[in-house]
Amino acid sequence: MSEVIEQGEAPAVADANVVRVKKRAPRALTAGAAVSALLVLAPLLFTLYRAGASGIDDAIELLYRPLVGELLVNTLLITVSATIASAIIGTAAAWFIERTHLPGRRCFAMLCAAPLAMPAFVSSYAWVSISLDLQDFAGALLVITLSYFPLVYLPVAAALRGMDPALEESARSLGCGRRAVFTRVVLPQLKPALYGGMLLVALGVMSEFGAFQMLRYRTFTTEIYAEYRTSFDNGGASLVACVLLLMCLVVLALEFRLRGRARYERVDRGARRAALRYALGAWKWPVVAGYVALAIVTLGVPIGMIGFWLTQEGAAAVTPAEVSPQLLFDATLSSVGFGLLAAIVTVLLAFPLALLLVRYPGRIATMMERSVFLAQGVPGLVIALAIVSLAVRALQPLYQGLTLLIVAYAILFLPLALVSVRAALMQAQPRLEDTARSLGLDATRTFFRVMLPLAGPGFGAAAALVFISVVTELNATLLLAPLDTHTLATQVWSDTSTLAFAAAAPYAALLTAISFCASGLLFVLLGRSALHDTTAS
Repeated sequence: MSEVIEQGEAPAVADANVVRVKKRAPRALTAGAAVSALLVLAPLLFTLYRAGASGIDDAIELLYRPLVGELLVNTLLITVSATIASAIIGTAAAWFIERTHLPGRRCFAMLCAAPLAMPAFVSSYAWVSISLDLQDFAGALLVITLSYFPLVYLPVAAALRGMDPALEESARSLGCGRRAVFTRVVLPQLKPALYGGMLLVALGVMSEFGAFQMLRYRTFTTEIYAEYRTSFDNGGASLVACVLLLMCLVVLALEFRLRGRARYERVDRGARRAALRYALGAWKWPVVAGYVALAIVTLGVPIGMIGFWLTQEGAAAVTPAEVSPQLLFDATLSSVGFGLLAAIVTVLLAFPLALLLVRYPGRIATMMERSVFLAQGVPGLVIALAIVSLAVRALQPLYQGLTLLIVAYAILFLPLALVSVRAALMQAQPRLEDTARSLGLDATRTFFRVMLPLAGPGFGAAAALVFISVVTELNATLLLAPLDTHTLATQVWSDTSTLAFAAAAPYAALLTAISFCASGLLFVLLGRSALHDTTAS
């Protein structure tokens, strides 16, 4: 394998006569990584092409309608409101769990993370089935906030656990009270985690479709779907999608500007000390009551309403409907099958790019990585719509076929898999592979006997994460699923849209159970991955 001298690097300190060299990546590996990046870029570029093909006059006529202004206000209002509410709830929940002597804090920590396994459209189904009066802004804000606040809670809780307690001790020794310590010391240190979580919430809210459709709250995503349904494969949906895409890019830029370039890592090299914990005093039981109330509204109500409708006859709902056992079995089989197949394909696509980033880092690898992560900031409905239009125009044999649906899943969730696969490969130290090669093992046996045992839990975590996302995915499935193919998610959406709440209950129950089981497996695999990382270090 050829080697090139890495330009711009100083010689190694240990030996002034030794120049660090950088291995050139194999062409096959670079090509495989490029395929992953191009798959993500293709629908985004096609969306821009379709929007540009509409013409300036048609674009002005479409975008300057009063409806677009209403959609802009609605989308901005729900995004800002839900992001702020999630930031407040997530930060408060993390603070009391990580920094106080809260009774049952480990249990509450699990309950605060659990809503991530409950799809937002399933929560919408549960709340709407209680009262149709929730089909407005207040109902949308309630459901979306309860579904997305864990995206703030998890990173903020992790930041609080890793924060150096010496900073707070110094502030307390200088006379600062608890409130001053929190606002002047702790909160500034939480900025990266807090802004990162708020970014995820904002992008998730702007991308949300199923919940808003059930709650009858009109946003850009619901209008994009309506444009697609009323005028198939025209430029209108692409133009509206470009407006939503621009909003997502503005949010990304705003988060980068607010976060700034400050660095927050620990500089001490000593053993990690336990974080400070404060006594709650008279506030102990009111805080516990708050966590119980939060658990009830996030998990108790959805699970309770699903259980309630499971005990009702189909005629008990607003719209009578019966559940077909065969359809229930087919929908479950389709959801699990799609999830497993998409998980395998997505992890395989992520592997060459992750290996390139870990073993052969450089500008090309970084550029490909950033291209893939564009999918994380683009609404799934926009990507799905672009794939539909692209298939109709250039890939007609693949339209409404299983292959195209799996490719769409891979594009949507490739960033999630890439993070876990890259972290797993970093645990497999190159010197162990070199040792195996020196003992006579070829590349294939080295992979299965050395790399896979070390990185296997990380690969499994990536597959589990993709599986959960695919099982609960709605946008691409509605647009790209083969004819007469049903999944648990699409059946919940279909029955709830017609107010057949009792008919939707079995599908919602199975979907929730599968999601929670897969989430439990994910946590186990992540724990094993962390154990391997600790052992290797």
